[in-house]
Amino acid sequence: MDELAAHAWIWIPVVVLAAAAQTVRNTAQRSLSGGLGTWPATLVRFLYGLPFAATCLVLLYCVPEQAPIVPHFSLAYGGWIAFGALFQVAATAALLLAMQAGNFAVSITFSKTEVLQLMLFGSVFLGELPVMHQIVAAVLATLGVVLLAWPNAGSKGQAAKDALMRASLFGLLCGACFALATLGFRGAAVNLQGVSPWVSAAWGVVFAQALQTVVMSTWLAWRDREGLLACLRSWRVSLLAGCMGAMASLLWFSAYAMQTAAAVRALGMVEVLFGYLVSRKILHEKLRVPEKWGIALVVLAVVLIGLPL
Repeated sequence: MDELAAHAWIWIPVVVLAAAAQTVRNTAQRSLSGGLGTWPATLVRFLYGLPFAATCLVLLYCVPEQAPIVPHFSLAYGGWIAFGALFQVAATAALLLAMQAGNFAVSITFSKTEVLQLMLFGSVFLGELPVMHQIVAAVLATLGVVLLAWPNAGSKGQAAKDALMRASLFGLLCGACFALATLGFRGAAVNLQGVSPWVSAAWGVVFAQALQTVVMSTWLAWRDREGLLACLRSWRVSLLAGCMGAMASLLWFSAYAMQTAAAVRALGMVEVLFGYLVSRKILHEKLRVPEKWGIALVVLAVVLIGLPL
């Protein structure tokens, strides 16, 4: 905990940058999912992100002032990484399915119910009990995302309602899987001692994305070889998704090494605002009254979670 205290505020801008990079990655992956399919588009994040993560790790060891040691990797560390990596794959696929069923903003907002789910999982498995202002912030943020995804009173037709229901269910599933993935990565971070948060993050992302790439590539080579080849052909957009995905993962992992998982993901709710900026810029959507209240609650939650209470 002494190491975490030394990074009492740095984790806040790190999380905001991670959320911004993740928004760019989600936008790129969404554009790929229609042509590639859900699972090949999921692989893109890891296959094209791994070289960027590995390069970052090598550069950290090339900085003379840093001079990091090679840490000791325990079985517990490997177990937490594998746990987080596999649930991250499931979460990414669920998010893409939600985007196919609904719109970008609804998918992102429902996936952010992970905050409350993470507090529950973190309390049970890591013993990290949230403090009162974190609980209040998480509740406010969750109410905000529900308002953001509230059905439009003017929408008609069973098809529209069914699409919203599918997007909501996949979004909630995505939130649960991301919460479990975050739990795994936070567990790995606290089991890696003697290195800075940046070095811990780089090792974690490289191990996780290597495992994800091998598992998914092997599965696609067996079940959907054409989808795997399509990933290689769509390298231009895939490089953007991979680069932004690796950057986001490195920043998330760094934050997990500085602060509790619940606090990190609660502040990560700022991604909802970034998602709405993208949605409005691309789709030219106008905000409805429930959406305005939802954004206000999310902003309030983000401010509250960052207060040194």
